[in-house]
Amino acid sequence: MMLDFLAENNLCGQAILRIVSCGNAIIAELLRLSEFIPAVFRLKDRADQQKYGDIIFDFIYFKGPELCESKLEAKPELQDLDEEFRENNIEIVTRFYLAFQSVHKYIVDLNRYLDDLNEGVYIQQTLETVLLNEDGKQLLCEALYLYGVMLLVIDQKIEGEVRERMLVSYYRYSAARSSADSNMDDICKLLRSTGYSSQPGAKRPPNYPESYFQRVPINEAFISMVIGRLRSDDIYNQVSAYPLPEHRSTALANQAAMLYVILYFDPSILHTHQAKMREIVDKYFPDNWVISIYMGITVNLGDAWEPYKAAKTALNNTLDLSNVKEQASRYATVSERVHAQVQQFLKEGYLREEMVLDNIPRLLNCLRDCNVAIRWLMLHTADSACDPNNKRLRQIKDQILTDSRYNPKILFQLLLDTAQFEFILKEMFKQMLSEKQAKWEYYKKEGSERMTELADVFSGVKPLTRVEKNENLQAWFREISKQILSLNYDDSTAAGRKTVQLIQALEEVQEFHQLESNLQVCQFLADTRKFLHQMIRTINIKEEVLITMQIVGDLSFAWQLIDSFTSIMQESIRVSPSMVTKLRATFLKLASALDLPLLRINQANSPDLLSVSQYYSGELVSYVRKVLQIIPESMFTSLLKIIKLQTHDIIEVPTRLDKDKLRDYAQLGPRYEVAKLTHAISIFTEGILMMKTTLVGIIKVDPKQLLEDGIRKELVKRVAFALHRGLIFNPRAKPSELMPKLKELGATMDGFHRSFEYIQDYVNIYGLKIWQEEVSRIINYNVEQECNNFLRTKIQDWQSMYQSTHIPIPKLPPVDESVTFIGRLCREILRITDPKMTCHIDQLNTWYDMKTHQEVTSSRLFSEIQTTLGTFGLNGLDRLLCFMIVKELQNFLSMFQKIILRDRTVQDTLKTLMNAVSPLKSIVGKHPESSQGGGDTVAFLSLLNRKLFFNFSANSNKIYLSAIAKTQKIWTAYLEAIMKVGQMQILRQQIANELNYSCRFDSKHLAAALENLNKALLADIEAHYQDPSLPYPKEDNTLLYEITAYLEAAGIHNPLNKIYITTKRLPYFPIVNFLFLIAQLPKLQYNKNLGMVCRKPADPVDWPPLVLGLLTLLKQFHSRYTEQFLALIGQFIRSTVEQCTSQKIPEMPADVVGALLFLEDYVRYTKLPRRVAEAHVPNFIFDEFRTVL
Repeated sequence: MMLDFLAENNLCGQAILRIVSCGNAIIAELLRLSEFIPAVFRLKDRADQQKYGDIIFDFIYFKGPELCESKLEAKPELQDLDEEFRENNIEIVTRFYLAFQSVHKYIVDLNRYLDDLNEGVYIQQTLETVLLNEDGKQLLCEALYLYGVMLLVIDQKIEGEVRERMLVSYYRYSAARSSADSNMDDICKLLRSTGYSSQPGAKRPPNYPESYFQRVPINEAFISMVIGRLRSDDIYNQVSAYPLPEHRSTALANQAAMLYVILYFDPSILHTHQAKMREIVDKYFPDNWVISIYMGITVNLGDAWEPYKAAKTALNNTLDLSNVKEQASRYATVSERVHAQVQQFLKEGYLREEMVLDNIPRLLNCLRDCNVAIRWLMLHTADSACDPNNKRLRQIKDQILTDSRYNPKILFQLLLDTAQFEFILKEMFKQMLSEKQAKWEYYKKEGSERMTELADVFSGVKPLTRVEKNENLQAWFREISKQILSLNYDDSTAAGRKTVQLIQALEEVQEFHQLESNLQVCQFLADTRKFLHQMIRTINIKEEVLITMQIVGDLSFAWQLIDSFTSIMQESIRVSPSMVTKLRATFLKLASALDLPLLRINQANSPDLLSVSQYYSGELVSYVRKVLQIIPESMFTSLLKIIKLQTHDIIEVPTRLDKDKLRDYAQLGPRYEVAKLTHAISIFTEGILMMKTTLVGIIKVDPKQLLEDGIRKELVKRVAFALHRGLIFNPRAKPSELMPKLKELGATMDGFHRSFEYIQDYVNIYGLKIWQEEVSRIINYNVEQECNNFLRTKIQDWQSMYQSTHIPIPKLPPVDESVTFIGRLCREILRITDPKMTCHIDQLNTWYDMKTHQEVTSSRLFSEIQTTLGTFGLNGLDRLLCFMIVKELQNFLSMFQKIILRDRTVQDTLKTLMNAVSPLKSIVGKHPESSQGGGDTVAFLSLLNRKLFFNFSANSNKIYLSAIAKTQKIWTAYLEAIMKVGQMQILRQQIANELNYSCRFDSKHLAAALENLNKALLADIEAHYQDPSLPYPKEDNTLLYEITAYLEAAGIHNPLNKIYITTKRLPYFPIVNFLFLIAQLPKLQYNKNLGMVCRKPADPVDWPPLVLGLLTLLKQFHSRYTEQFLALIGQFIRSTVEQCTSQKIPEMPADVVGALLFLEDYVRYTKLPRRVAEAHVPNFIFDEFRTVL
C-alpha cells in the first residue's frame, strides 16, 4: 500500500504539490501585473513614439546592442532621458521580469521533476505509479495545464511587443543581467512575441498556440499519458455530484478545460487523430462548445479548432444547427421550469427544517438543473466568446438567442434566485450539522422518557383514567425505553436500522393490544414514533450534501462574464434598493470561484496563500463596489436637484414676517419636492446597509464602509470634473477670465459643500470630514502630478499617497502645457501678472497694466482662491510656485555658465573691472590715498540742498559705462530670469499673507500654538549653536521637517528666506549682479507717489520683481557674495557722488538714487538692521537723499 501521496513525509507528492501551488500563484501575479503595464511601453500615441522611440527597443536590440547604445551616447539629451526613464520604471520592469522568470523556472522545475521520476530519485515511484494514484494523477494533469494557462494568459494580457520592450529595458537597466546564473536568453526565447493580438477581429498567427507551447520541450511520454488519463478517467470524481446523464458535460467541465489546453502540447491529435478527437468531443463536448479555461477566460471551440482538421470534423456534429437548436430549446424549457420551482421554494416559510430534511434529493436536483442551465446559457450567449468576423459562429449564436428565447434580465433573475436559494439551503444545513448531535440526544431522551412514563402507567401506580394494570406491557415499554437509550450516535448505520425496527414495534403494539381506544396512550406512542422519525432524519444530515452543493454551485466560469450583467444589476438596484440583499448571495456564490486557484496553495502550506487570495478577493470586492456604486450615483443625482431647489427656488425665511405673507414663504411645493428627494436618498442608504457585513473571499465587506467609500468616490469624481472644467482659460481673453471663473467655480463648490452638509444626517456620515479629506486629496494629487513635470523621478499613480484604488481620483486629459487644473491656474496668474506687461505697486498689493494704467488684479485674487479651493488650493499653488522657482534658478545657473563663464570677452571685461574697483573700500578712478577723507562732506551737502532736476552725468563714470557697454548682450536673458523669480516670490508672499490671515481668523489657537512652537524651536537651535552641549534635533528626528509643513500651510514663513537650490562657487558672481543692476537703473525713474517706476513701457522693467529676484538669487549663495555685492553698490554710490562733487555738478544722478533705493528696499525686504547698508554708504547720504527728491 502506497503512502498517502500528499502526506508531508512523501517527498514525491510534496514536490509536485509545490510546483502546482506555485503555478496558481504565478497566474495570479501575471493577472495582477497586467493591470500595471506602464502605458509608455505600448508606444501607442505619437507623443510617446517621438519622445521614447529612441530609448525603448524590442528584440531587434539584441542583433546589435553596441549600435543602439552608441546612438544613445551620441546625444546627451537622449542619455538624460534614458537615465530618467530608468529611474522611473526600473521597479515595475523588475517586477515584470521576475514574473516572466518565474514562468520559465516553473517549466524547468516541472521538467526536472519528471526527470527525477524517470531516474528513480523518488524510491518506488515512477511516472506510471504516480498516475495510478488519485492525487498524483490530478496534480500531474494540473501541472501541465497550468503551464499552458500561464502562456495563454501572458499572451492575452501582456502583448508580445510590450513583453519584448520590457525584457530589453530590464536587460539594459539591470545589474543582474551579467551574473552567471541569469537565464535571460532562455526567458527571452520563451516569451518573445508570438504575433498574437487580443484585439477583437485580429487574425490568428499560423501554428498558434502550439509553436508557442513547444518553445520549451517537455517529455512526450508524459504529455501522452496525461492526455490518456484525461480522455478516459473522471479524475476529480465529479460525476457522483451530477448523477443525471444530461449533466455529464457540466460535471466534466473542469477536466474538459484542462484537456483543451493540454492538447496544444500534442497538436498531432488535433490535426490527424480522427478517432481520438471524436471520442473527446462525444465525451466532453456533445452539447457545449464554449468553455471556461481558468477563472472565467472563455474560449469558443468552433473558432479555436478551426485550423485543425480532425478537431474541426469531430466538432461538426455538436455545431450542427439541428443540435444547436435542440440544446437551446432544451435549456429554455429547463430554465423556465426550474425558475418556477425556485421561486416557490423561496416563498416565506416554505423552506422549513422538516421539509428540507424530507426532500434533500429533490432540492439538490433543482439546484443542479438551475446551475447547469445558467452555465450553458451564460457561456453560449456571451459576446466575448464569439468572433464577430466568423460568419458561422455568428449564425450559431443568433440561433441560440432565438431558440432559447434569451433575455438577459430573466437569466440574471434566475441567477439571483438560485444564489439566494443556495445560500439559504447552505445556511440551514450548516446550522443543522452544528446542532445534529444535540438534537439527536434530545429526541432520544424524550422518546425514552415517554416509554418509561407509559410503563409507569401500566404498572397501575400512575393514575391514568381507565387503564388497567398490565405487567407484560409495563415490562415491554421499559425494555423499549432501554433500547432507545442504548442507540449509539457514533454508529449511525446500526442506530438507523434499530430505530426503524423500534418504530415498527410501536405500531404493532398499538394494533395487537387494542390500545387505540385510549387516546392518551395513543398520543404517547405517536409522540415517541415522531421522535424516532426525527432521529432518523437527523442522522441523515450528512456533510456530503454541503460538498455536493459547493461543487454544483461553482460559478468560476462567470468570473469575467458576470460583468456583462452589471448594468442590469444597477438598474434593478435603482428601482428597488432592497435588491442588494439578494445580490449579496450572488456575490458570495461568485466568491466560491476562489476555491479553484487556492486549493493547492492551501494544501502546500504556501506563503503565497495570502497574496493570491488577497488578489482575487480584492478583484471581487472591486466588482461589488462597481455594482453598488449606482447607489451613491443615484444619491448625487437627487442631491443636485436638492441643491438647485435650495439655491434657486426656496426663499430664506426672515426672522420676522407678516401673517399674510406666511403662505408665500411656506412654498409647500418646493419643500415637498426636497422632502421627497431626501426620502429617496435615505431609502438608497437603507438598501446598501441591509447587505450585512459579508466576508468576500478573505476581505470583510462592511456595508457602511462601502456606502461611505461609494459616496467619497462619487464626490471625488464630480469635484474633480468641476475643477477641471471650471479652470480652463482663454489666454487671449481681455480682460482675463480668471476672477469670473473663480467666482463661478466657488459657487459650484459651495453648492456641493452645502448639499453635503444637508445630507449627512440622513445618510449618517461625517459630511465635513469627508468633504475636507477628499477635496484636499484631489488638490494634493493634482499638485503632485503637476510637480511631476519638474521632477526627474516621477511619482507614479501606484506610488502616490493621494491616489487610491477604491476611491480613485480621475486623471483628466490636459488641455494645454499644464497637466492639471492647478497648473492652468498658476500659469494664468503668472500670465496676467507678467512683469513685462504689468507694474506691481507694493504698498497697494496691486498689479496695474503698464500701458493703460488699469488695475489688472490685486490681493483679492488670493482670497477668492482661498474661498474656492480652500487652504489646500493656496498651499498647493505655493508648492507649485516653489518648483517653478527652482526650475528658473536652475535654468539661470546653466545660462550663467553658458553666457558668462564660457565667453572670453565677457570674462576679460569682468577682470578689468575687478582690477579697477579693488579694493572695494576705495573710490573708483581715484588713487587710494586721495580718498582717505571719505569725500568732501560739505560740498556734498550743498549739492543735496540745491533741489534741482537731475540727469545722468555724461562723463560720470567711464569705467562703469564701458563695462556695461561691453556686456550689453547678456542682460536681456539675465533680466528675464531675475524678473520671473521675483514675480513668483511676490505671488508666494501674497499667498503666505492670505494663508496667515485666514489661519489667524479661522483657527486662532492653531496659529498661536504654531508661532510659539516655532519661536521656541528657533531659540533652542540658536542656543545650541552658542553652546553645543545643549540639545538639537537628531538626524532621524522629523520634527523640523513636519513643523515646516504646518508653518507653510499657516503662512508663518518668509518665502524670501528660503533656499531653493544648492549651489557651487561661481566666479565673478557678485560683480555680474552689480553690473546687471546698474545696467537696469537707466530704464527706471523715481516717482514721488509710486517709488521706482519704468521710464518707457516699450522697455519694461518692474522694480519690485527686480529687487526680489536679485535678493532671492543672492540668498542661494554664500553670504560673502551678498557682502561683496552690497560693497560694490556702496562703492558705486560713493564714487559717483565724489565725482559729482569734484566736478561741481549740482544734480544728484538718477542712478545713485536708484542704487540708494535698492539698498533701502533690500534692507526692508530682508528685515535686516540698517547698519548692513550703512557699512558701505555713509549714513548721512542715506538720511538726506530723500530730501532732494
